[in-house]
Amino acid sequence: MSNEQRRTWLAFGLALTLPIAASAVLLFFRDRIDNSNIALALVVPVVAVSLLRRRVSTLVAAISAAVWFDFFYTRPYHSFTIRNGDDVITAVILLVVGVAVGELAIRGQHHRTIAIEHSDDIARIHAIAELVAEGEPAEYVVIAVARELRDLLGARDVRFESAPLVPDAKPIAVIEQTGVVRIGQIAWGADTMGLPGPTEIVVQSGGRVWGRFVLEPSPGLGVPFERRIVAVALADQVGAALATSNSVAG
Repeated sequence: MSNEQRRTWLAFGLALTLPIAASAVLLFFRDRIDNSNIALALVVPVVAVSLLRRRVSTLVAAISAAVWFDFFYTRPYHSFTIRNGDDVITAVILLVVGVAVGELAIRGQHHRTIAIEHSDDIARIHAIAELVAEGEPAEYVVIAVARELRDLLGARDVRFESAPLVPDAKPIAVIEQTGVVRIGQIAWGADTMGLPGPTEIVVQSGGRVWGRFVLEPSPGLGVPFERRIVAVALADQVGAALATSNSVAG
């Protein structure tokens, strides 16, 4: 079982158990706290489940919270019948608020994750740019970028091939300067399907091709557009390093 599957099952299990556990604890205060405040407290386990970023589980938690609010806190107690109109409204509001707050929490977590990833990507480009600016040997820059590409794109292997390139040799696909993945004239959906097989990123600078990185991808692992753009930017840094090295040698 993968980590994602474990996380999904964990979220589902918590969605079923946290609301009833919170409801049981709040029973000690049933005669001292208004039902509206009880309903507000039951939003907390819904938010806790939403932190695992599983929408179905968050919905299940919201429904569970509303159901157990009805069972424990509306008359007649220990029944799924609600006779008081105000309690009906409170239960419905609990369900709606639980779903809404859970969705907001999921989106907030998603945006934070994207922000962290973008920050990491900028750091990758900055680190390589510093190597080039400090005049590190082009061979060292190539090795550093190959390592970054492997981590960035989740590739099983990354190698660099110097120009002149063999036109008919692998790879079968290319990540263009625009970030688009192509096989011949076909644009490939790498975001969801991953890279289709051995894929190249051409290294060029000053109108000259200096070589290419060849990626051996992990099958089925999606590669977001933003990461492909970063990969091209990293390859461009290698082009700059090779151009500078050639100029000095010349």
